[in-house]
Amino acid sequence: MADKTKDLRRRAEELRRILTRASELYYNQDAPEMSDYEYDALFEELKQLETAHPDLDDPNSPTHRVGGAPSEKFEKITHPVKMGSLSDVFSEDEMRAFLDRTTKTLLDAGIPPEEILYSVEPKIDGLSVSLTYEAGRLTLGATRGDGTVGENVTENIRTIAGIPHTLPEPLDLTVRGEVYMPRSVFERINGEKEAAGERLFANPRNAAAGSLRRLDPKETAAAHLDIFVFNYQTGALWTDGREPLTHAETIERIGALGFHRIAIRALTASPDEVIGAIRQIGEERGALAYDIDGAVVKIDSLAQRRIVGENPSTPKWAAAFKYPPEQKRTRLLEIRANVGRTGVLTPLAILEPVRLAGTTVSRATLHNIDVIRERDIRLGDTVIVQKAGDIIPEIIGSVREARTGDEIPYAFPETCPSCGERLFWDSEEGDSGALRCQNPACPAQLERGISHFASRGAMNIDGLGPALVRLLIDEGLIADAADLYTLKKEDVAALPRMGDKSAENLLAALERSKTAGPARLLYALGVRHVGEAAAEAVIGRFRSLDALFDADAGSLADIPDIGEITARTVVEFFALPETRRLADKLRDAGVVTALPADAVPDGPVSEKLAGMTFVLTGTLPSMTRDEASALIKQNGGKTAGSVSKKTTYVLAGSDAGSKLTKANELGIPVLSEEEFLDMIKGV
Repeated sequence: MADKTKDLRRRAEELRRILTRASELYYNQDAPEMSDYEYDALFEELKQLETAHPDLDDPNSPTHRVGGAPSEKFEKITHPVKMGSLSDVFSEDEMRAFLDRTTKTLLDAGIPPEEILYSVEPKIDGLSVSLTYEAGRLTLGATRGDGTVGENVTENIRTIAGIPHTLPEPLDLTVRGEVYMPRSVFERINGEKEAAGERLFANPRNAAAGSLRRLDPKETAAAHLDIFVFNYQTGALWTDGREPLTHAETIERIGALGFHRIAIRALTASPDEVIGAIRQIGEERGALAYDIDGAVVKIDSLAQRRIVGENPSTPKWAAAFKYPPEQKRTRLLEIRANVGRTGVLTPLAILEPVRLAGTTVSRATLHNIDVIRERDIRLGDTVIVQKAGDIIPEIIGSVREARTGDEIPYAFPETCPSCGERLFWDSEEGDSGALRCQNPACPAQLERGISHFASRGAMNIDGLGPALVRLLIDEGLIADAADLYTLKKEDVAALPRMGDKSAENLLAALERSKTAGPARLLYALGVRHVGEAAAEAVIGRFRSLDALFDADAGSLADIPDIGEITARTVVEFFALPETRRLADKLRDAGVVTALPADAVPDGPVSEKLAGMTFVLTGTLPSMTRDEASALIKQNGGKTAGSVSKKTTYVLAGSDAGSKLTKANELGIPVLSEEEFLDMIKGV
């Protein structure tokens, strides 16, 4: 029994980690890695686990939160009515159970069966917002944020066509809707990004979220966003103060006021008709001008909704039916081997174009050699394609019964398709190894390696994207990352689509990157298995890039979270003469390759905060959050990104948001900067 409880607790903690990371990527970074369907299934598993075993519940669990934390870029606002989410169902049986349960509650309350109606409507895959009007004039547009606190994006909201700036009547009200990017706009923008060599938006929802949260409203306007309004939150829909009686009446009135409104597909008491409407919406999914990720079923009567009631974070009177990922068949024309920045070859499938989940797909990842072998994928095969996470096209298998005998097993190349050098088998890569090009001068590795060097988590060289990197290499201006720091304004300005101003901006960004620090520099060099956290740990111990040339694998492996494989790859990388030449060139160019002598040393200098965990929020009067975090670590404490029962203190400055609210709810002590500094001084 004890082992089972331990396994359940381990699973609950694992689910919280997965969901917290997925939520951060989805809501706050607009860079999702898993589909809504996958997220919702894991969310439901965690919710059921916590319900069945209350002792496993955690106040900071994702099941107690809605949406993402508000961005630091915009003013925070508190919603007058909490913007909650919906409970999800994943099968028709679950939907029928929802209908049976709510209908029984209403019948038990004396509601005649002929008066119980359900609406069915598409669930738009966008960004939820609230719109507030005073005397008929738009005064506030806000994102959902965490459901209680959102972001003030009013000026950006004003650029959206489906949102009236002034209502035809002087009403005071707040409505809720879903901002989305039409598929046609999404495809045009991604086409422009691809032509410019820029990073593509993952999907229309990702594009809409990123566009709505631009600091410049002109950039939001250029995205041609739209909205479907599906609810009114508070206030009056009529000047005489009359309250609507039904959801259908609400939607009709919202449309009359000039909003783009959600379309109710069915209004019925029949469970079979509800299921039929859900199926029909699913069949039309690919032909719609916008993305949907489900169908929403709601009790139509607002009075009946009050009878059925609400859970702490979701209404009992509504449910969202979530569709599984769409799959299509197409033909595999070719498999190309792409060379990554570390030299590993990754197979890419070239397909007959097929319409899938709202976009035209002509390429799909095959991940690695194992996938091709295990799924027996051959050239000429009819294959089944879906979007992993509704984002990245992938082949999930071949249709063997469709084979004609002309299909050809794929033979992996013996030489690098980029440089022609002979490939070798790296048994440490993946489950059964991978093909790798070891040529440090390989053009494909050079291009991807320098793009990684310039990326945000590395040296953060703003404006240096893959297209410009490729151009600099093709023009012979750079042969390695260090050459970036020798670029001259006139050479850069002469490149296509550049000019004097772009050249000045690039050189200024390069100059700023010189002080990124040795940890970021180590990560930027692209050593295999060395991510951002590992780079910080290594530099925290060895203090400089130069010290790593004399480091041995044993000393590196002694660092927490640095394993034997990572230690060995670091030693091998710094044993290469090319690495020594590159490090020397970087240092000569003025790039910081060592921590300053007075920097916080490896390990705390005092134990005043030992055993304490701090969460930082808001703007501190005299120091940045990074500086405060360094001070905490220097004195033996730890920092965390979210508030939980394990938090010792919350260090709060001005404009503190949901973290401060959470701390107050849990009774976590809150410190000002002055109180925090007094604690360190021992006052």
